[in-house]
Amino acid sequence: MVQPPWFAAVFPPFRKDAPVRGPICAPCRDDFDRIGEGPYPSRRRHAPLWLRLSLLLVLLLLTSPPPTPGMEDAAFPHLGESSRPLPRACPPRCSCPRADTVDCNGMDLQVFPDNITRAAQHLSLQNNLLQELPYNELSRLSSLRTLNLHNNLISSEGLPDEAFESLTQLQHIYVAHNKLSVAPQFLPRSLRVADLAANQVTEIFPLTFGEKPALRSVYLHNNQLSNAGLPPDAFHGSEAVATLSLSSNRLSYLPPSLPPSLERLHLQNNLISKVPRGALSRQTHLRELYLQYNQLTDSGLDATTFSKLHHLEYLDLSHNQLASVPAGLPRALVVLHLGRNRIRWVEAARLRGARGLRYLQLQHNQLGATGLPAGALRPLRGLHTLHLYGNRLHRVPLALPRRLRALVLPHNHVTALGARDLAGTPGLAELNLAYNRLVSARVHGRAFRPLRALRSLDLAGNQLTRVPGGLPRSLHALRLQRNGLRGLEPELLAGLDQLRELSLAHNRLRIGDIGPGTWHELQALQVLDLSHNELSFVPPDLPEALEELHLQGNRISHVGSEAFLSTPRLRALFLSANRLHMTSIAPEAFLGLLHLSVVDTAGNPEQVLVRLPPTAPRQPRAGGP
Repeated sequence: MVQPPWFAAVFPPFRKDAPVRGPICAPCRDDFDRIGEGPYPSRRRHAPLWLRLSLLLVLLLLTSPPPTPGMEDAAFPHLGESSRPLPRACPPRCSCPRADTVDCNGMDLQVFPDNITRAAQHLSLQNNLLQELPYNELSRLSSLRTLNLHNNLISSEGLPDEAFESLTQLQHIYVAHNKLSVAPQFLPRSLRVADLAANQVTEIFPLTFGEKPALRSVYLHNNQLSNAGLPPDAFHGSEAVATLSLSSNRLSYLPPSLPPSLERLHLQNNLISKVPRGALSRQTHLRELYLQYNQLTDSGLDATTFSKLHHLEYLDLSHNQLASVPAGLPRALVVLHLGRNRIRWVEAARLRGARGLRYLQLQHNQLGATGLPAGALRPLRGLHTLHLYGNRLHRVPLALPRRLRALVLPHNHVTALGARDLAGTPGLAELNLAYNRLVSARVHGRAFRPLRALRSLDLAGNQLTRVPGGLPRSLHALRLQRNGLRGLEPELLAGLDQLRELSLAHNRLRIGDIGPGTWHELQALQVLDLSHNELSFVPPDLPEALEELHLQGNRISHVGSEAFLSTPRLRALFLSANRLHMTSIAPEAFLGLLHLSVVDTAGNPEQVLVRLPPTAPRQPRAGGP
């Protein structure tokens, strides 16, 4: 900027080496600050600082263009303002990602932070060492909506009765995994979710969960609550509670006066031996009821216990002491767990009301030869899955629902399969008869022929000496391990062109027992388990689609150069625990196996030298003695 002629007179350049011409007498100091000549005409005097600044401001105003109305920059800081926001108050070591959020998770805090902003709506203090909540600090935070105190050391003595009375907007409180012996006497009316699980609570109070119109979920599992610790009006005025968890406590009977709005009720792992008459008469919206791991007997239930639960879809009564199927089951029921009881008899009349049932579990009961009479399950026309393992059944139950898709019957006493035993369930996709007492002579050649949709057949752990005949062409998985198989006949595997997995482990198969062309029909086979047999070398002409081959635990002492010519897609080969030595595998054995990534040779007499083609994706796993 060009300076006017008078600028240098008003603002002369400052020079540190300018000489002082004579002393200045004390009486003359006041005149020296004035403009013009003083008693020392030879010395030039400067204008005072305030005057120089005033003239500079005038100069700027004269040389700058006049402001245009409406063009002021609103973002430019004005007098008293700063271009940076004021720093947000946040407790030390904590994080405050937003103005309404304070996160002090896992800071090993022993004292409640004292500088939390009043604007905080979400406060997380979980995973610390807090033993008490100071009322003065907590009462300041009247805007809180979420308070997370999970996993601390807070006791009831460290929680004042009036601790939460000022938190009138609180919606979610999490105090699980602390040391509370009683629940807070008062929780805010605005509450939606309350989690007091995994404490030592023995008592709750009327206003702990009562008079909370917005309350939806209450978690009290893993405490020490008995029926005496639950007041009859515990949920009075809380008509929206949908989820209540009281599992793993000390309840001896189902509590009365539960919220009628309940949809999910968890009461498993208590001491419940009785459901009082009418205790569930108002819970008409209940969809899931968990009563497993209790002490329920037939006398603890009656025909009306479940009859009013018109929306009940899931009922778990497993691990109790029931001797029969409960009466009065609702029509809407989809899943019924009755496993691990003492049921000896299934009566068709007890199941007639539950016509919508799709999954029935009766495993590990005491069902014997007459425990499941013909037609007992016929009312369940839509039944999809039936679990009966671990009983004492001597045969496959007759007259099963025609639409049944999965029949699970392992660990029973089934000794035979007749030609018509499975004819009534043509839609079966999964049949598990493992670990029964089936022998080849008593398995009819047409026993499996009606099962045209069967995909998985498990016959492991029986006493079969040959592969059953008439297997469905639809099979994808066939498990025959742990039998007494002594031979494989091509005719019995013919037509299984969709089979992907075949397990023949732990049998007595030798190379000479595998007939020529046995693998020819299994063109889709990807996993073949021949482990723990008596094979002396790799079976020839294996299926081309094979990707995983288990040969561990045999008597193989040599692998020739042509052993895997028919399996170019092989990815994993298991040869551990055989009789291989360092040079037992021909160097050319793996040529062409471009996908081979695992070769396990551990547990052989010597460390085996394995050479993969250079294009193999990974190094093999080799083992020593």
